[in-house]
Amino acid sequence: MSKQSPVLLVDQAAAMRAATLVELGIQGPLSRAQLARQLGVSPALMTSVTKQLLGEGLIRELEETAGVTGRPARLLDLRADAGRAIGVKVGPSDITCVSVSVNGHINRTSRDPYEAQATAAVSNIVSIVDKFIQGEPDDRLLGIGVGVPGTVDQQSSGSVDSWQLGWSRMPIGSALQNKFNLPVFVENNVNGLAHAERLFGEGRRSREFLMVTLGTGIGAAIVREGVVQTGATGAIGEIGHFPTDHVDKKCTCGGSGCLEAVIGERALLDKAISKKLIRSQAGIENLVQLADSGNEQAQRIFSEAGHILGRFMSGLVHTVDPEVIYLSGEGTLAWEHWSLGFEPAFRETLLPSRRGIRVHVEPWRDENWAQGAAALVLTHPREINSSAGGIWGADVRRRLLANSASSVNVLDDE
Repeated sequence: MSKQSPVLLVDQAAAMRAATLVELGIQGPLSRAQLARQLGVSPALMTSVTKQLLGEGLIRELEETAGVTGRPARLLDLRADAGRAIGVKVGPSDITCVSVSVNGHINRTSRDPYEAQATAAVSNIVSIVDKFIQGEPDDRLLGIGVGVPGTVDQQSSGSVDSWQLGWSRMPIGSALQNKFNLPVFVENNVNGLAHAERLFGEGRRSREFLMVTLGTGIGAAIVREGVVQTGATGAIGEIGHFPTDHVDKKCTCGGSGCLEAVIGERALLDKAISKKLIRSQAGIENLVQLADSGNEQAQRIFSEAGHILGRFMSGLVHTVDPEVIYLSGEGTLAWEHWSLGFEPAFRETLLPSRRGIRVHVEPWRDENWAQGAAALVLTHPREINSSAGGIWGADVRRRLLANSASSVNVLDDE
């Protein structure tokens, strides 16, 4: 009796097809067996799905074979561009927009001045995004992701609370959805970076990791079993507001002694100013340059901050038990100075069984925050569960399949 191909419900079949397309877009050419392992499904199911995609002309079989022992396995690849996501990073004084392909490549970028506490803060975001989207082909867009330094109720509704931006229940998601009629996902910017790490970075090799960011604030994202955690109110990972003994340090959140009030960018600058190392109007880049030039007092400011961070992160490792830690954010541009205090404090306070945990420092560029926001869109087609992301997740999957089909039709016409 011959084996029957797996039968899927319509929504499940669409989710599987979309997941296969985005996996090929992210990873590049893969064999059927590799796809099955990456997506956690049976080889029989993957054979059925790829057969349909081949029949529709959305993917192609390459002459190249996977480097495995035994019977050679043909590699599969996308036939055309599967679409793009718009990523938006919102800061207190500027907004960065990027256009990102499914493979994580940044196609275009822009930065505009912005006043987060202006009366027209929401409509100004819409205007800036609208101007940027004018440069994109309409039939390529999968959705918009927005990264903010704050707490978001749900990605799909996108109501934001942020003490850094001075926002309370700011309706960013609904404003963008109403204007563009596109899927919109709003999330804490560190969680966005973790999604990008899972899709495009070293994090593809790990299902359990911590993403920690250094900069104006100190933030973290927790990835468990390949899923970025959010917590009961969307505020998981706010490690910058972990209390320390430095109760004399006032924090932007209204409290005192918070971790970021002690080792955040503003705290480091204030210490340098008090020591007359830099002028009061100087920025963090001036302090970094001073440390790079060999100034021992400047180097000590970073090293002491690294010591405090190392002890704190030791406790975080014992609590969360990750496989690896990724460090990112603009603060890592001075990591060689942070690390002098961080490494001994971190390793010595870990349990012996955990002292070998890897800390990977990510190369930083300003567009990383916005690319992380775009990853909020691109992560949804990768989810096999057809209900992932709700109605907007389903719309991203539908757009991905439609875009792929229209691209192939254009290729065939040519």
